[in-house]
Amino acid sequence: MKEVKRKIYYIFSPWLRIFHWIMAISIAVLFATGLMITEPWVIYAVEPTFSGMTVDNIRNIHFLAAYLFVASFVFRIYGFIVNKGDRLFPRFWEGHFYRETVDVALHYMLLKSSHASFLRNPLARCSYAFLYVLVLIEIVTGFAMYAANEPGGVMAPFFLWLNTALGNEYMTHVVHHYVAWAIILFVIGHVYMVIRAEFMEGESEVSSMFSGSKILAHEPLDANEINHPEQQKTGGRVK
Repeated sequence: MKEVKRKIYYIFSPWLRIFHWIMAISIAVLFATGLMITEPWVIYAVEPTFSGMTVDNIRNIHFLAAYLFVASFVFRIYGFIVNKGDRLFPRFWEGHFYRETVDVALHYMLLKSSHASFLRNPLARCSYAFLYVLVLIEIVTGFAMYAANEPGGVMAPFFLWLNTALGNEYMTHVVHHYVAWAIILFVIGHVYMVIRAEFMEGESEVSSMFSGSKILAHEPLDANEINHPEQQKTGGRVK
């Protein structure tokens, strides 16, 4: 058997990993409860008054998950500020970023047999930037709908204008609904790609979100971006 030497790169702080999983759970709860609010599942003929599945209860769960998600996202941004490895956005200003993104994209389209090794896949980082835009839309439209139901609340002055800008509250609902589906489609693609990278390319994508480390056989092109001595360790040998 061929001996392969690998190196361990510690890049994801506990901060990022904790809030990554909180946000992942929040998205799942928000999507499920959002569908239930859109198409209520209550069987009124059986239990009209005391059912735990009333729309009010589902809405409360939805709101709780929304606040948890927003708080986690804010702390995720804080983690980006204080930890070098917890980057949020691609380095659009660097010319090599575009060449590397095309290289990875050609591999995923089966036009190249492999792509260069990266600690942070440039194509994935582009998709995350797109996700952040979707998340921002979902947050502001969600609070706009909430403010419409509580016009005297503290949220109203900050978000009610969006209902007017989109035409009416119904259009805000439509945007919120379809952006939620866009996020779920992203999640499906994301899960597929990280599992693919973990088992087909040996890039430790799944395990890194638990351990914080990637174990790579090749020197990643972006290794210089994580240049603290304690963040690069000699790994074991895998046969």
